[in-house]
Amino acid sequence: MESTLTTKTEGGQQYHSQDETCVGDISWTPEEERKVVRKVDLRLIPTVWLMFVISWMDRSNLGNAKIAGLNADLHLSSTDYSLAIITFYFGYAFCGPLSNLIITRVRPSIYFAGLMVVWGIATCCMGAVKTFPQLLVLRIIVGIFEGGLTPGVYFVISSWYVPAEQAKRAAFVLSAVLLGGAFGGIIAGAVTGGLEGRYGIRGWRWLFIVEGIITIIWAMIAGFILPDFPATCRHFTPEEKRIATSRLRNCGTNIGDNQSDGLRLGKVQSIKLALSDWRTWGVAGGIGLCGCATVLPYFYPTLVNGLGYKEHVTAQYMTVPIWAVAFVCALSSGFIADRIPNHRAAFIAGWSGFAAIISIVVCVVEEYKARYILLIFQGCGVWTCISLGVAVATTTFQDMRPEVRAISVSLPQAVGNAANIYGAYLFPQEHAPRYLAGFVVITVTLAAGSLLFALVDLGLSRRRKVLA
Repeated sequence: MESTLTTKTEGGQQYHSQDETCVGDISWTPEEERKVVRKVDLRLIPTVWLMFVISWMDRSNLGNAKIAGLNADLHLSSTDYSLAIITFYFGYAFCGPLSNLIITRVRPSIYFAGLMVVWGIATCCMGAVKTFPQLLVLRIIVGIFEGGLTPGVYFVISSWYVPAEQAKRAAFVLSAVLLGGAFGGIIAGAVTGGLEGRYGIRGWRWLFIVEGIITIIWAMIAGFILPDFPATCRHFTPEEKRIATSRLRNCGTNIGDNQSDGLRLGKVQSIKLALSDWRTWGVAGGIGLCGCATVLPYFYPTLVNGLGYKEHVTAQYMTVPIWAVAFVCALSSGFIADRIPNHRAAFIAGWSGFAAIISIVVCVVEEYKARYILLIFQGCGVWTCISLGVAVATTTFQDMRPEVRAISVSLPQAVGNAANIYGAYLFPQEHAPRYLAGFVVITVTLAAGSLLFALVDLGLSRRRKVLA
């Protein structure tokens, strides 16, 4: 902050204000700043929140379709089902960083809407598949186009908000994934149960069709609501744009040349700079280890079904409390983390360790109801780690140029989601009902993630002391 004392002229008289912030020749009051932030909040956060809800439903509906007859109708083995999960993550994990190379050069509002339309169409088409290869191809398409959403959204968040504002917003946006799981279970139960056999179409096919149509409709609406970047957003006045960009500079955010004079780093140079920074690998490694547990939602219906809830609609509904409790926990943790912005990584280390301990207990306990309750607590730890991990990424890389930050923000997402490639094989049907091997692997990765995030916190603390 350059100054909190500014001079203004009004009615030919100069006056000083202790309540204004001045950066260069631009000044603003706290109320003007709050107005800009509120405007961003209203346009960006609810819109991408609903996009994330829909994204997660389209991604995880395979688990609900499985117990509603997908496997039987397409004659899928347990290995086939795991492969259907993996093919999604190949595209999803590896296209995220490539997509973020594009987003710094285009309008995010149009780009995100376009991604949603394509994967919505592919989701609808999944309702018509007749063979396993057709399912794989469509899962790959959905994965490729969904892959650009999450890292792109978090890059846009880091381009609008100062570090102290990001954790609760990142947690709120990612909470959409948790409610997406809850809504997905409710919608799956209603659709597969209520539309089963309607017009000669199986309930699991209706599930893909209904959710795909919802995706396309919201994509068309979202394109008109979403803001672009602070310096170029058509929804903001010139004065609001100046305040938005200046307050970012004021807190040390590198807004870069892509929003001012048109000069940009090259793609290869951006990638090299991102990969040469230890922070990128530290955060990516931590999220990657914790991310292994995010494969659990694909198996929640199966796990709950195996724990004693045999009717598929009941099993789908019984996944809802797992998501709902995790939502509350992750969101409240985001608000707490913004109060200790320099130690978010340590906060994650604690939650990851908690989830690892719960996972150990799940391996030991055999009673159905107890394991169900433990799954709820484990979900709290896992999803809080992921939501806060995103905030650590966006704030840790805040001083990087936008092109470099776009890559560094996307790599933890890529590594975390790549963990689902091997995670898809952790819960084969023959391991029912305890699924011991799967929970052992998740225990180890969560414990390792806890250790790595603790080391990241120490490294970041040391870096701040050196730069001070």
